[in-house]
Amino acid sequence: MSAPVRVVLVDDHEMILAGLQAMLAGFAGRVRVVGQAGTGAEAARLVSSLRPDVVLLDVRLGPESGLDLCRQLTGRVPEVRVVFLSVYDDEQYVFEALRAGAGGYLLKRVDGPELVRRLEEVAQGETVVDPTLAGRMAVTAARLTRGEFWPGANRGLTQRESEVLSLLVGGLSNKAIAARLVLSEETVKSHLRALYRKLEVTDRSAAIAVALREGLFR
Repeated sequence: MSAPVRVVLVDDHEMILAGLQAMLAGFAGRVRVVGQAGTGAEAARLVSSLRPDVVLLDVRLGPESGLDLCRQLTGRVPEVRVVFLSVYDDEQYVFEALRAGAGGYLLKRVDGPELVRRLEEVAQGETVVDPTLAGRMAVTAARLTRGEFWPGANRGLTQRESEVLSLLVGGLSNKAIAARLVLSEETVKSHLRALYRKLEVTDRSAAIAVALREGLFR
């Protein structure tokens, strides 16, 4: 009989952590929870010291990004597999999770037996996606290949991030972009940080260069 999959739970809601602990307790022979964390910093410390097989992680941890944490964890401990457990049933989140290095994306409505089976599959090196999202992902991937959706969608940009990038290429300042899109400047800065990460750049000039080079806006 193989050893149980060693799992660290990461969620900023204690009720969710308690519920997952209770759910997985009935499968102790197959899955063993070795730690839990409510913040990215705590999760990073636990994963570095415990070296679990799988980290079960929420996409959002309060003000923190689960996607950024996924990159950090897999960068520090390459052998760890990350599975996102989320309420967001949007295939765009799945694409982002997989780009960030995740081994799976499941929805929080998953039941105990299914969750355990998926954790075992991920620990064995497989990539798993909630069945309700898999079909939609295939359709979306095909449409992205055909160049449908908004400019930059194939690089993971949301429609709003694409709009911000378009105005950035047009030479508008953060203040002007905020006014045009009826957003706060802080929200614009948040979109900029996200699109910089997805385009793999660090500043406005580089983002504009990528957009022009790839013909996202003409």
